[in-house]
Amino acid sequence: MRSSNPTTIGWDLGGVHVKVALVEDGRVAAAAQVPCPLWQGLPALDRALEAAPDWARGAALHAVTMTGELTDCFADRRAGVAALAGWAGSHLAGTVRIYAGRSGFVAPEAAASRAADVASANWHATAALAGRHVPDALLIDIGSTTADLIPVAGGRPAATGYSDAERLETGELVYTGAVRTPVIALSDHAPFAGRRTRLMTETFAHMADVYRILGLLPEGADQQPSGDRKGKTVAESETRLARIVGRDRAEAPGAAWTALAAHFAEAQLRLLHDAAAEILSRPDLGADAPLVLCGAGAFVGARLAERLGRPSTPLAALLGDRIGGARDGISTCGPAVAVGLIAAEEAVA
Repeated sequence: MRSSNPTTIGWDLGGVHVKVALVEDGRVAAAAQVPCPLWQGLPALDRALEAAPDWARGAALHAVTMTGELTDCFADRRAGVAALAGWAGSHLAGTVRIYAGRSGFVAPEAAASRAADVASANWHATAALAGRHVPDALLIDIGSTTADLIPVAGGRPAATGYSDAERLETGELVYTGAVRTPVIALSDHAPFAGRRTRLMTETFAHMADVYRILGLLPEGADQQPSGDRKGKTVAESETRLARIVGRDRAEAPGAAWTALAAHFAEAQLRLLHDAAAEILSRPDLGADAPLVLCGAGAFVGARLAERLGRPSTPLAALLGDRIGGARDGISTCGPAVAVGLIAAEEAVA
């Protein structure tokens, strides 16, 4: 892949967000995330492109990875890959290449024939980038909806699975995230008011509410409507969480809702700990292999590293002087940053 344009733009087309990263002269100059409710159809991508920074619409070498092909507006993953690649090819200005993971970059019109490689390969890009900076590690990318736990060995992605289905089986994909996961997905009971109560099987509250109550949710991480389509103050999150135990917020003091939130945060951490511990027990990762953290839920990854007794480093710190601008957004937009940097390297090779 050759390009005379010194500007590369990396894209991660998801089913809930679009992430985009600007790479100039081999360094990340900026990164941003915008909402994209793709289940509403391809026009959601048009709106996301309009909402993205101006530089995202400029002429460049555009490197695209995706996870949105599984969205239920598409008949199947192949159709989703074809639609997303086609949209990128027709809407992005300049040369467009689609990341096919283990098969490298392909032209948009070739993506459907390589759908098995293209579909949800964003984890592969981030792990490949991490491997260029640390030979052995466990990449922990905790996003708004899912968590990727990808071993890196010998400087390369060493995941046992590749597709979403395979990685769900191997524990390398854990369907839990720091924002959109309903709390009811993590437990069917909780301690409250001196008793262990069953929970209401409703999507009243999400992990964004939990981490907002605990004071851990990063600024700008929650870009989707709340469960009741109301505000996002701590008090409003407590109101939503109270409904899970069949109560009103006024029935208990703030400390009780904080304790309940902590219960769900711990349940999520245990889920991730079990998956990570299994992967770390493999013989190809040494006892001193660090965790590389990124994603909107990188703060959960830091707690996981502490629980595991492993050293950890944020992806942005790992990249060092390859970041030429503000570090805001680098963690959240890890796959977009990764495909942008990898494509920029290959364009000048």
